[in-house]
Amino acid sequence: MPFEQERRPIADHPHPTGYRKVGENRYREQVGFYYDEIVVGTVFEHRPGRTVTEMDNVLMSMLSMNASPLHIDGAYAAQGRWGKPLVSSLVTLSIIGGMTARSTSGRAIANLGWDRIRLSHPVYVGDTLYAESEVTSKRLSTSRPGEGIVSCRTTGIKATGEVVLTFDRSFLVPTQGSSIDDRTGY
Repeated sequence: MPFEQERRPIADHPHPTGYRKVGENRYREQVGFYYDEIVVGTVFEHRPGRTVTEMDNVLMSMLSMNASPLHIDGAYAAQGRWGKPLVSSLVTLSIIGGMTARSTSGRAIANLGWDRIRLSHPVYVGDTLYAESEVTSKRLSTSRPGEGIVSCRTTGIKATGEVVLTFDRSFLVPTQGSSIDDRTGY
């Protein structure tokens, strides 16, 4: 089979992708990338997806003090335009933003900002969300040696293919030379 011919045993690689070798036959999972490893134009498809639950919507609406009946009162929402409760946009942003963190900013020192947040379609309980992020720019910091600023454009997508959310985000990432992995057990 062609696929089998292309596969190589792990022994042929210095270590499996996404892991760092820390001993004989011992690997540590790695989160995110250093500034040096990030390439502008790279697109990350974030998995696993996340099916939104009623608990997500009610709990996060209450935690964020968004007590709009549009999100938490089924009888009220049933009489409105949508016919059922809408998932709060803060919930959608939190799920999509969190979904992206492992690969885009897993090594980030600081989140620097969110821009152009757009909500293009409603999200309901039971919708499954996925996300993808494209690295749009990067530059070394002029004020913080050993660190760089990375920007991404993220798109949140329902399993049905509808885009529900887009945003731009920037964050500060260390270079490999500024790694604290050995000091922290990462």
